[in-house]
Amino acid sequence: RSGRRRRATREEFGRVRRGKMDKLETVSAGCTVKDVPAADFIAAYAAHLKKVGTIEVPKYVDYVKTGSRKELAPYSADWYYVRVASLARRVYCRQGTGVGAFSKVYGGTKNNGSSPSHFKRASRSVIRHGLQQLEKVGVIEKDPKGGRRLTRKGQAEMDTQAATLMTN
Repeated sequence: RSGRRRRATREEFGRVRRGKMDKLETVSAGCTVKDVPAADFIAAYAAHLKKVGTIEVPKYVDYVKTGSRKELAPYSADWYYVRVASLARRVYCRQGTGVGAFSKVYGGTKNNGSSPSHFKRASRSVIRHGLQQLEKVGVIEKDPKGGRRLTRKGQAEMDTQAATLMTN
């Protein structure tokens, strides 16, 4: 092994490619949504959506439950923006997902008291309205094969938010 050059790892330099004269050159990798922690990105993107003000919050947001398994509406005043940001991240990570699949993702176990617990889906109307708002803004679009997919504008906007998180 003597005389061999040590290869750089991804953690050290990002992506590495071989350049002319057999030297290792570093290539700066762009920051994507998958590079930042989910909770941090969702909080930052929800704040961005609220600040921009393009998302229309439905009138029933104060008293609607997020699923039949819940007893009360969410306590947070900004829960709708958080749900829409979470939906946008989910579409980014897995395109072609529809309302039904999202209702399974956001569903959970219903406590039936002394009876056995069972899985219940989340509210599909809240999910549908959130996806429609993201479509209206231009972040996502309907996929011809079914479900929703990300637009170029949406990917650029979300990657910009992720990059600002990485720099801070």
